Amino acid sequence: MSKSNEPILNKLFKDSNTYIEEATQTNKEEFIKVVESRRSVRIYDDSQVDEGDMLKCLELSLLSANSSNLQPWEFYWVKDIDKKSKLIDYCLGQPAASTAKELIVCVARPDNWRLNTKLMLDLFKEKELPKAVSTYYNKIVPLAYNQGFLGIFGLIKKISTFFIGLKRPIPREPTSFNDMKVWAHKSTALACQTLMLSLRAFGYDSCPMEGIDSYKIKKLLKLPVKSQICMVISAGKRAKNGVYGKRFRLNKDRFIKII
Repeated sequence: MSKSNEPILNKLFKDSNTYIEEATQTNKEEFIKVVESRRSVRIYDDSQVDEGDMLKCLELSLLSANSSNLQPWEFYWVKDIDKKSKLIDYCLGQPAASTAKELIVCVARPDNWRLNTKLMLDLFKEKELPKAVSTYYNKIVPLAYNQGFLGIFGLIKKISTFFIGLKRPIPREPTSFNDMKVWAHKSTALACQTLMLSLRAFGYDSCPMEGIDSYKIKKLLKLPVKSQICMVISAGKRAKNGVYGKRFRLNKDRFIKII
């Protein structure tokens, strides 16, 4: 590939990446145990979730991979008794909610990209900001995520990327607010999985719930219109009858494609 055709992110960061971080040694058998023992628990026993453990699991979820490090998520640990009662009702009263010791509402925030970009740049002001990072957040991020008034800029991007894409590979999304919702949900879902695996590693169980009234939950939490409820995660320790059956999956060959 000629230098003129070099991908923009390659050109941007190749001369500024001087940071070195050694990989931490891990225990794969323990990780396999965590993943294989995570189940969607429908009924919890009376054991309490230690508040410090819950906070640490939430903090670990914030370390999840996410797009441009813009962290388009929010996690609402609902502890208020009245709000929690309403939240259980908005989760349709399912046992995974009504028997849970803790409930976390996981919210995708596609509307927060500007604010989080500014916060990132403010944070970098306290450090020596590499030119590549400054360029990325000041120029590339607004170009990628800004859809403009009534989505007009997004439409222009969609048309432009179509024609540019006839000659070379190019990122084609997001070019609309619907694309931005998908963008935010992807990162938030990654954090949700980290949260559930963290809970399992700490000896607790969880259940991701999508059978919910997202409209009423948004009103309960006084969330803005453009926010998106990704899921509600319940937490606790499983009762003896907490898992409804043995886990099964369709044949792995249906989903894992080696090309």
